[in-house]
Amino acid sequence: MKKIGILFGQENTFPQAFVDRVNAKKENGITAELAHINKIIQGEPIGYDVLIDRISQDVPFYRAMLKNAAISGTAVINNPFWWSADDKFFNNALATKIGVAVPKTVILPSNQHPEDTNERSFRNLAYPLDWEGIFAYVGFPAYFKPFAGGGWKNVYKLNNMDEFFKAYNETGQLVMMLQEEIVFTEYFRCYCLDRQDVHIMQYDPRQPHEFRYVRNPKPLEKKLLDDVHNGVLALNKALGYDFNTVEFAIRDGVPYAIDFCNPAPDADVNSVGEENFEWIVEAAANMAIRKAKSHKENQNNLTWGSFVTSFVNNKPLI
Repeated sequence: MKKIGILFGQENTFPQAFVDRVNAKKENGITAELAHINKIIQGEPIGYDVLIDRISQDVPFYRAMLKNAAISGTAVINNPFWWSADDKFFNNALATKIGVAVPKTVILPSNQHPEDTNERSFRNLAYPLDWEGIFAYVGFPAYFKPFAGGGWKNVYKLNNMDEFFKAYNETGQLVMMLQEEIVFTEYFRCYCLDRQDVHIMQYDPRQPHEFRYVRNPKPLEKKLLDDVHNGVLALNKALGYDFNTVEFAIRDGVPYAIDFCNPAPDADVNSVGEENFEWIVEAAANMAIRKAKSHKENQNNLTWGSFVTSFVNNKPLI
């Protein structure tokens, strides 16, 4: 019997709906359940052929457990090794190499020294930074946000240098990115499952959280939707995420990838709405079943993106 589990935290609607959907399909030799984790022994399997990870970004114990499960053969979604290594600034750098448009972005050292460091720890870093050159490259208005993280925490919209330095002085030890504002005519948040199934949702990040997913969306031209669809697939194939969302802002007809490092994206029916919820439950169930069917004992069942495999195989990224 192939066993699928889902590891989750405070979310309520998606995990049980996912389990119920997998089991309702009555695939021979495949069952799903809410994951039950107990004793974790080094190098020992934990009893799941497939595990959907929705919480390890917040619980380091779970991340360590998932890595141990992965080396014991579990197909962990998403790959816990890559998820641990990835960040939003790297995502932008990667996009520039695979032909996906992104806003002009720079990364900055934390305003305050990290723990157990002092000014001598930064002797390789220019002081002061070339602020004039940085601001000339990015421009204002701009967004200032952590290079890792999510949920719109510690995100600032800045209109000038004075606002920047005020915000910078509030960010403590956070490593932040300064990013060009894309004034958009349309905005999309897109689910991508198994690097093949894409669901494009009209989205408005300017609205309160519960109103961001647009109900009764307007019709859009096929070319624009195709460009967004292709950009979603290109990014997720390069990154190797099996469960992710990508956000695109449209400026002058060009989709700019704004945020595409969301390996545990919102899937709550109360925020995404019934139609989007139905899509994600069905697509996630189908993906997990495919992973269970292709799972093989005593081998690496993780997904690795083309960024990693291009190095391993000594081939170009694109």
